[in-house]
Amino acid sequence: MSRLDIIIFGATGFTGRRIVPRLHEILKKEYLNLTWGIAGRSKNKLKEVLIEAEQKTGDKLDEIEIIEADINNESSLKSMTSKTKLLINTVGPFRFYGEQVVQACLSTGTHHLDVAGEPQFMEEIQYKYHKIAMEKGIYLISACGMDSIPADMGVIHLQNNFDGTLNSIDSYHYGVEENGPHPGPELNYATWISAVYGVGKAKELTELRKKLFAKRLPKCLPPPQKRSTIHKNEEINRWCIPFPAADRAVLSRTQRYFYEENQQRPIHIRCYWGFEELSSILKSAAVAPLFMAFCKTEPTRKLLVKYPGFFSGGAFTTGGPSEEKMENTLFYVKLDAEGWAEKPEKDVCKDFDKAPDKKMVVRVAGRNPGYGITSTTVSLAAITVLTEQDKMPNKGGCYPPGYAFAKTSLIERLNRNELKFEIVSKL
Repeated sequence: MSRLDIIIFGATGFTGRRIVPRLHEILKKEYLNLTWGIAGRSKNKLKEVLIEAEQKTGDKLDEIEIIEADINNESSLKSMTSKTKLLINTVGPFRFYGEQVVQACLSTGTHHLDVAGEPQFMEEIQYKYHKIAMEKGIYLISACGMDSIPADMGVIHLQNNFDGTLNSIDSYHYGVEENGPHPGPELNYATWISAVYGVGKAKELTELRKKLFAKRLPKCLPPPQKRSTIHKNEEINRWCIPFPAADRAVLSRTQRYFYEENQQRPIHIRCYWGFEELSSILKSAAVAPLFMAFCKTEPTRKLLVKYPGFFSGGAFTTGGPSEEKMENTLFYVKLDAEGWAEKPEKDVCKDFDKAPDKKMVVRVAGRNPGYGITSTTVSLAAITVLTEQDKMPNKGGCYPPGYAFAKTSLIERLNRNELKFEIVSKL
């Protein structure tokens, strides 16, 4: 019995049920004859997801295969992964539910893509399974959603077009609500839990990195010009602070791979989030110490998990944001790059004794940040793995998306499907 090309695991969840119609639409638009199915705990709920997808797409999907699989049942996971060449995993938080799915994929020779935004999970999988995945010819690629394909592939777009020596990139993330503001939460419950445990278990990540990244990267002088923790970016008219999401961790891993595997100069990466009003930052700063204190112990973490709406000021709820809010939100990732027109032929980590003399700005833009764009990016990433493995590194391994897809046509595919990568200026 031949395997399906793709199975979406967790198809009844907040993110998974949005990937189902989007994957079908993209395959149809791109004229790709790839087979796919959906998986989860409840067959009845999976049938409901297909009915919902039929209403969105206008196409009959009654021939799509349905697979029952339980995250807590190892044999059901292996049975599921044995039925497909590639698994899109949406079942989070991944620190609790991700590793057993990766193990099932490794045992059955199945590629694993996920939408994780959890640095500890991603780096632990790399530490434990990278060599095994390389030996088996299997790709394990995390952060294939809003965290972090727009930013990581935006950096690749810069690298491909800079024509010189790139030294630093500052990425600025910000959103704009059309016809708004629209009331309701900003993000889904699973994202909140990931944040709570990510902050609470930060020491574990520090210890993991000492093992995973035992060899330090070269400093590559000069460092970028220092910025205040809170600063105003006049070009986007936003007050900006360091972005607490996974992007910086993912982008840094990509740069490490480029240095260690391709002898390419690592780029200084900084990530920021932009707010329209300074008061929004001040309000966040006022409650941040309380949130961090509650993340440190299990009893207080349970309170955060039980009452997300209360502790997040309504930003996170079990129901997630409304369709209206998501569809009316535009997002932008502006990447400011500096470097030199000169490109050393031998010493890739040459220290420059002069200020950067070349600049470039790339912008990545789209609609429906988070779950809508995630549905598009992970679907296209899966398609790329299945159709362009000859352009991917080492025939297998555990990678961030930027390094995994650097030589593929993923950016071109994204440009045809809701994301726009453009060079705004080159000086």
